[in-house]
Amino acid sequence: CSTDLAGAAPASPSPTAALDPDVAPVTDGDWYRPAADVTWQWQIQGEVNTSYAVAVYDVDLFDVPDAVIRTLQSRGIRVICYFSAGSGENYRPDYDRFAPADLGTPLEGYPNERWLDVRSAQVVAVMEARLDLAARRGCDGVEPDNVTAFDHATGFDITDRDQLAFNRHLANEAHRRGLAIALKNDGDQAEALVDYFDFELNEECHEYAECNLLQVFPKHGKPILNAEYADTRALAEARKSSLCAEAREQQTRTLLLPYDLDDAFRIGCD
Repeated sequence: CSTDLAGAAPASPSPTAALDPDVAPVTDGDWYRPAADVTWQWQIQGEVNTSYAVAVYDVDLFDVPDAVIRTLQSRGIRVICYFSAGSGENYRPDYDRFAPADLGTPLEGYPNERWLDVRSAQVVAVMEARLDLAARRGCDGVEPDNVTAFDHATGFDITDRDQLAFNRHLANEAHRRGLAIALKNDGDQAEALVDYFDFELNEECHEYAECNLLQVFPKHGKPILNAEYADTRALAEARKSSLCAEAREQQTRTLLLPYDLDDAFRIGCD
């Protein structure tokens, strides 16, 4: 069950993390750097279908079996591991490490998931531990989700500078562990973050006319991996022609996928 803070006495805030929004990027290292024309598959629910002939798979850090990671990598496929960096999901094994004061409002549509105070030293420690887990599991990179708290009603007064500090810290710590890292959405800060992140992973920039915000990534030789959602395979097929033409124009590596990311279908613009 989800943590219910309603009616509870105000919790003492966690110590604030001393993160520098102006920290320099970590750029030296031999971690994976995907090419601008990379092919990919994204599945974070259900038994992972390993049959796609692509260069990169994006899978769930906690749920993917070791055997799947090894199978993919034995075929020369890079494995990116998803986790939420800006929200606490009450079904994750490390959820109890968050202090009550670190947990904000529920994410819209996700009652078992609450925004996190990314200024909290404890939140930062949990995310560093997740990066450690990704490295131990042999992931080639990570995809930290929900890194746009400054642009949402989280229950916290998180500024764009707070978000920059958190996102840049995540990127540098990933690189120190030999991991590639994706900037998830956050087009408003793409220009400020492109030197820190190895690629952009976006949701529906074509649908919301936001791909222009991300063009700094291909300008730096880094890919925009984009997912557009459809309710059915038939609807995805109907949209493919016009969408893929736009994807080529906007230099996005676009897939049409089910919202549940469960491999019910995959229509690619590769």
